[in-house]
Amino acid sequence: MSQKETTLQIAGMTCAACATRIEKGLKKVEGVEEANVNFALEKTNIKYDPDKTDITKFKEKVQSLGYSIVTDKVEFDITGMTCAACANKIEKRLNKLDGVDKAAVNFALESVLVEYNPDQVSIADMKEAIKKLGYTLEQKQEKVGEQVDHRQKEIERQTGKFIFSAVLSFPLLWAMVSHFEFTSFIWLPDMFMNPWAQFALATPVQFIVGRQFYVGAFKALRNKSANMDVLVALGTSAAYFYSLYLSIVSIGSNAHTVELYYETSAVLITLIILGKLFEARAKGRSSEAIKKLMGLQAKNATVVRDGQEMIIPIEDVLQGDIVFVRPGEKVPVDGEIAEGRSALDESMLTGESIPIDKTVGDHVIGSTINKNGFLKIKATKVGKDTALAQIIKVVEEAQGSKAPIQRLADVISGIFVPIVVGIAIITFLVWYFAVSPGEFAEALEKFIAVLVIACPCALGLATPTSIMAGSGRAAEFGILFKGGEHLETTHRLDTIILDKTGTVTKGKPSLTDVILAEGVEENEFLALVGTAEKNSEHPLAEAIVEGIKEKGIELGSSDTFEAIPGFGIESTIKGRQLLIGTRRLMAKYNINVQDELTKMENLEKQGKTAMLAAIDGRYAGIVAVADTIKETSKEAIARLQNMGLEVVMITGDNTQTAQAIAKQVGIKQVIAEVLPEGKAEEVKKLQLAGKKVAMVGDGINDAPALAVADIGMAIGTGTDVAMEAADITLIRGELTSIADAIFMSKKTIANIKQNLFWALAYNALGVPIAAAGFLAPWLAGAAMAFSSVSVVLNALRLQRIKLKG
Repeated sequence: MSQKETTLQIAGMTCAACATRIEKGLKKVEGVEEANVNFALEKTNIKYDPDKTDITKFKEKVQSLGYSIVTDKVEFDITGMTCAACANKIEKRLNKLDGVDKAAVNFALESVLVEYNPDQVSIADMKEAIKKLGYTLEQKQEKVGEQVDHRQKEIERQTGKFIFSAVLSFPLLWAMVSHFEFTSFIWLPDMFMNPWAQFALATPVQFIVGRQFYVGAFKALRNKSANMDVLVALGTSAAYFYSLYLSIVSIGSNAHTVELYYETSAVLITLIILGKLFEARAKGRSSEAIKKLMGLQAKNATVVRDGQEMIIPIEDVLQGDIVFVRPGEKVPVDGEIAEGRSALDESMLTGESIPIDKTVGDHVIGSTINKNGFLKIKATKVGKDTALAQIIKVVEEAQGSKAPIQRLADVISGIFVPIVVGIAIITFLVWYFAVSPGEFAEALEKFIAVLVIACPCALGLATPTSIMAGSGRAAEFGILFKGGEHLETTHRLDTIILDKTGTVTKGKPSLTDVILAEGVEENEFLALVGTAEKNSEHPLAEAIVEGIKEKGIELGSSDTFEAIPGFGIESTIKGRQLLIGTRRLMAKYNINVQDELTKMENLEKQGKTAMLAAIDGRYAGIVAVADTIKETSKEAIARLQNMGLEVVMITGDNTQTAQAIAKQVGIKQVIAEVLPEGKAEEVKKLQLAGKKVAMVGDGINDAPALAVADIGMAIGTGTDVAMEAADITLIRGELTSIADAIFMSKKTIANIKQNLFWALAYNALGVPIAAAGFLAPWLAGAAMAFSSVSVVLNALRLQRIKLKG
């Protein structure tokens, strides 16, 4: 069975109860295997069986629940159309694309307007689909780079509402404040005491600004559930309509003495709108990490098309295009250098501040910076396939996922509103019949206070905002958590298993030792060895040649060369015979190396591969290569051990080599001579002993073990980021990132717990205080509005975390 996944942007959610309702609704759609709604991101992620359902059904479901799906719009000019049939063909093709909501072609204007979901289909996909039909789409120039920021539009809308509401509510607040004994000196225009003047001020606030609460409450109740809108609509309507009743009753009497509550409803709505405004601004900041990552992307690329050099938007670059990158420019896409050499700054991905020299045939990563040379790059990965796009995708998915700790909040949010309404009714009855018998106004005031102080939003935002901020900040440090559940599990780890090759070590052999026979000159010896070895394709030969070149020694060319499998090589250079290889090679040519074997064995005990060299039939020296330890490995392992974690090294190498490496980095427990499939078994053994295990590997032969471990960490280099088997990818390829990942997990979980405690404690204390009559409704409303903001602001502290050195 094939499984598909889609992400949809949802508009109209006002609190966590809305998110829970949409989630439940989507899960009921036949064919949906999993649905997650993230209130903070305003997105839903759905896994489904495409044979049973499709995106249209999800949209219908969301709309039936009273919410809407947000789509982007793009307009293209079309070239190549000759008749209405062409327009029809283009329209049909675009409408068939996954993620395209609606495409309408205007034949007369030769343009097409497309509504689409950018998480599913890109502008480049649309252009490519139409190109195959024989037409060309060109994005309308004034629209290029114009991204509709839905959150920004919402902030602007709420700002307008708040200003309108505040202007009308201020005179009502002024009238209320002037009633207090300690403020009796405040002058108040007589007009503001008139019930009908207050009615005129409060009504637009109640029904124009407050319309969103009525609409939200109606949708919720229609679907047999309740949310924050129900509480606000109930509370403010009670105050407004009771005041209207008193105003009507007071006609003909001394109107100015009537005790009215217009200001309660108007000020409540104003404060709640202000709270929503702050919340929207803070939520916008919580996705700062994604914005930073997107900001790394180049906007345009210089390519050669039909022999012409042209600048095009990055979305239009195709696989196989030759891209020109001048000094100081960003590399637009992933590719391979076809011409030129330069140093590239890859710090945005690898954290390595020193630019890396690259030449023809080397791989380059999109969004890295070309420092000094002119490069021609053949595009190999474009659009959604580039390393940076993959990183952004992983971070977005992590931010949109749920941590198990959130389940409690979801359960409470689902039953919260009906419970609060029940408490409010009980409060009203107790005050009206027992505490202040017959005092309807007083009982109503307590009823309203209970309704408006309860805040399911703070509860709903507690976990997702922390996960967004925590996973986003971790991504800035090169740590990619693939989901909220992994962010939560990581802080519980007690055992770290490290793969040796490519994890503890560099995974690439390098020249470590040169031991010379008496009377042999080093430069001459290395020049001969390098010249001979450069003809060999063996990885160890490459390491020797690279090591010799780094010493600045010029290499010549061989007259003859022969690789002898299992022995070594034989070569003639300028009439001199050279042999490099094993003891058996020396024995084969009767070269006496008996006195040198101790030196060779010492090198092998250190985990190095040693090779004997002879020139013109006489022993000349030993060269040794080894997979060297990463500079940060020893320090990183010590840091893990200081955190109380047990560190184990696992490898397929022989015990002697493994022990030598382990000793150098301070690892006491070693599991050697293990086949790739055996690594998963070793992980299981530790788990059965009650350990919470993380497996750290390079993600190739370690995939089974990465999948079995409680947390699989893949050491990435930024080129293959979303390794399927791993739960966390450490882009920078350094072991220091393991401790950093655990540190970020601990900080994020602590932050979530603070948020949940605050949200639960706030509601647990606030509701009884309001019921006891210690809070005026407007004060309760202010507390409710700012409880959500405080939770989001606490989560944003994670964005300022600095890693321990």
